[in-house]
Amino acid sequence: MARRIGVAAAQMGPIAREESRQSCVARMCEMMREAYAKGAQVVVFPELALTSFFPRWYLEDEAELDAFYETEMPNAAVRPLFELAAELGVGFYLGYAELVREPGGGKRRFNTSILVDGKGGIVGKYRKVHLPGHAEHEPWRPFQHLEKAYFEPGDLGFPVFEAFGGRMGMCICNDRRWPETYRVMGLQGVDLVMLGYNTPTHNPPVPEHDHLMWFHNHLSMQAGAYQNGNWVVGVAKAGREEGCDLIGQSVIVAPTGEIVAMAQGVDDEVVVADCDLDRCDEIRRQIFDFALHRQPQHYGLIAAPKE
Repeated sequence: MARRIGVAAAQMGPIAREESRQSCVARMCEMMREAYAKGAQVVVFPELALTSFFPRWYLEDEAELDAFYETEMPNAAVRPLFELAAELGVGFYLGYAELVREPGGGKRRFNTSILVDGKGGIVGKYRKVHLPGHAEHEPWRPFQHLEKAYFEPGDLGFPVFEAFGGRMGMCICNDRRWPETYRVMGLQGVDLVMLGYNTPTHNPPVPEHDHLMWFHNHLSMQAGAYQNGNWVVGVAKAGREEGCDLIGQSVIVAPTGEIVAMAQGVDDEVVVADCDLDRCDEIRRQIFDFALHRQPQHYGLIAAPKE
């Protein structure tokens, strides 16, 4: 029996700093309805989909920073999305900032995503491992990228979850550039990797790469799909957000590395593809048969401790 699943990439346009979570959730609910009408069983939303991309600002006030994080999921603002998912029987991937309060008053902050099934239940959680940017205020930049200040690296690894008739994996934004991200999930037999991103068109430390942002975005996801024989769904927060331009071109990539669907603009947009999870075997059997061809005894440097 073929394992086919309708997957929607639900790209979001800009989120203003003052835009409420309720407004963001209403936009996502509208896109979920559109995705359902187009035959999707799962919808992938972007990284940090409930707020503007706040690491672009240097925030010294603790309360101001805390306001961008979620302390529970679902909370009252996000619950309508969970309820709609259960009503329609549609699952989703959602990226958000997570604040964990520890006994004694400590705080832990993660850039997080969850996978929700068609009954509205959370079946998986991931915390971003590869944090880009910098940890200190750098006033020379036209905008900050303070992920290393506002988050700690994820502590859940790269788990794979049984859902939607296959093995689902998650990662977030910069993770997509690291081949280890896909390989660790590939070794667990992942069929489909979902990821959201917020990627500026301008990289202040290396502006000579600005014209390559769109190319590198697709290159990393297409390579990750092909080299591990899995589908990849990469979804942007796009457009001019608080004066910062973000790339779009959200995509659904087949295990062959081919882009089968892509967003055309930089606003809220839904693109859907019928993903045959059995196509993963085309690559896993014929090209990258891990059991037959891998030589891990020669890969030790990959997992060696950082110096």
